[in-house]
Amino acid sequence: MSNNYKIISFDADDTLWVNEPYYRETEAEFCKILSVFMPEEKLNDELYKTEIDNLELYGYGAKGFVLSLIETALRITDNKLDPYKVLQIIKLGKDLLNKPIELLDGVRQTLDYLYQKNYKLIVATKGDLLDQERKLRRSGLSAYFHHIEVMSDKNSKQYEKLISHLDIKPSEFLMIGNSLRSDILPPLQIGASAVHIPYHTTWQHETVEDSLLKNNKFITLSSIINLKDIL
Repeated sequence: MSNNYKIISFDADDTLWVNEPYYRETEAEFCKILSVFMPEEKLNDELYKTEIDNLELYGYGAKGFVLSLIETALRITDNKLDPYKVLQIIKLGKDLLNKPIELLDGVRQTLDYLYQKNYKLIVATKGDLLDQERKLRRSGLSAYFHHIEVMSDKNSKQYEKLISHLDIKPSEFLMIGNSLRSDILPPLQIGASAVHIPYHTTWQHETVEDSLLKNNKFITLSSIINLKDIL
C-alpha cells in the first residue's frame, strides 16, 4: 500500500468504539415497552421507516433516533400512548447517550503506532456534533488526532470538501472505517483510498448492493490492529 498518505482518517462509531449494538439494545427495550401494541419485527420495520423518513430533517445520531422512537410510538398507538411510556422512551434515549465508551480491540495500540510513525491522523464521522465530541472526549483518544470532522452525511461531496479544507490531494488521503456506504465508496469515488474493517453489527441503511462494489479496489482487514502490517 502507498506510503504517500498525508492524512489517515478514521471513522468513529464501530471503527474506534462500540456503537451500533447499543442502538440495537435500545430498540429491543423500545419493543418491550410497546409489545402490547405490535410484534417486535413489525415494530422494528415501522421504526426503520420513521428513521429513514426523518433523516433529511434530523440527520444522523442519537437525538434524531430518539425523536423517531417517540414518533413511531405515537403513530402505532394513534397518539394515545400513556405519558409514562413516553417518559420511558425518553429515558432510553438518555441512557443511550450515556453509554460507556468501549474501545474496540487494538484501537489504542494502532493509533499509538501510527502516531509514533508521524502520520497525521484525523477523525471523519457523522452524527450529532455534541454527542460525537462527547464520545471522543470520553474515549481518551483526542490527543492522537490533528482534526475532528463531524459531517451531516458522508458522501463524495463532503469528502471533497474535507480534502480541500485539509489542502491535500485525494491520492494523499486514506479513509478507514466499517461502513461501505459511508467510509469506503465515497472516498474511492473521488480518487482517495480506503480500508474496510467490517463490524459484526451494521445498521441496515449502511449496507450496499454487491453490484456497487464492482470496479472499486480497496483493502479489507479483519481488525484495526492489522493496519500495522500495511502502513
